[in-house]
Amino acid sequence: MPGKLTIGTAPDSWGVWFPSDPEQVSADVFLREVVEAGYEAIELGPYGYLPKDPRELSDALEAHGLTVLAGTVFSGLHRPDSWDAVWKQVTDVAALTKAVGGEHIVVIPAMYRDEKTGADLEPSTLTDEQWTLLTSQTDELGRRILEEYGLKVQFHSHAESHVGYQPEIERFLEATNPDYVNLCLDTGHVAYYGGDPVELITKYPERIGYVHLKQVSPEVMEQVRDKNIVWPEAVRMGAMTEPPLGVPDMPPVLDALAALDRPIMGIVEHDLYPCPPDLPLPIAKRTRTYLQSCSNADIDLGSRIIEVNDA
Repeated sequence: MPGKLTIGTAPDSWGVWFPSDPEQVSADVFLREVVEAGYEAIELGPYGYLPKDPRELSDALEAHGLTVLAGTVFSGLHRPDSWDAVWKQVTDVAALTKAVGGEHIVVIPAMYRDEKTGADLEPSTLTDEQWTLLTSQTDELGRRILEEYGLKVQFHSHAESHVGYQPEIERFLEATNPDYVNLCLDTGHVAYYGGDPVELITKYPERIGYVHLKQVSPEVMEQVRDKNIVWPEAVRMGAMTEPPLGVPDMPPVLDALAALDRPIMGIVEHDLYPCPPDLPLPIAKRTRTYLQSCSNADIDLGSRIIEVNDA
């Protein structure tokens, strides 16, 4: 349906960043609470968190009445020796995503700081040669994934990656082929560096291939920028917050997406790692209720009847 937004949720909103981690809830808890929150579509999250076997995963999804929108691949395609490792991920993730009916592969670029410790791993900016390698190899990745798996690559800008600030996102879009690569517009990661998601939607309407709806706390981000606080610590401080408590303002984003007049898929997301196990579900319920009521956009967040009792 033209203009319809199909929005699910993801393991990330339950504090899941890794295939296995003692600080994360189990996959069974995640799936059960997704249903309780009222959502009907998910992303797969880090490969190995949900069952890797297509039959086992299909059975689990069917048991919970859930569908899959996308899988995720982590990349370092600005590096000359990265291709084999990235493609190994693709052969696992894309095959599983396709087997359970997903349509997209979200490609997240490597971070220049360690995701757990915040330690510097490499320079925060790329040389021109590295930019060329990043964009050309991402194009090739998108071409092969489309031709071999029939899935669409959506590139996800990310805090503390080399494509985080809005000028970097625009440079990436200008240098890549829309036939093979488009943008997973993560509103929170764009806002993390002061970018404007609505401006990106307006300037690059044909490049918005998928969305992650997310907000950041202006108060926390002021401290993060002033003190150069690393990403994992920023998350623990509450840099990401639930709508409508942060920015960007969600109604203009939803209206701009609906104005594209074509179907858009994506998820509502909240970076929470690590978090108490009882924290995600109430947030997920409140967020779903808010998104259903804050805009005139045609949004499918699932049709389950739920009661939201959380304050």
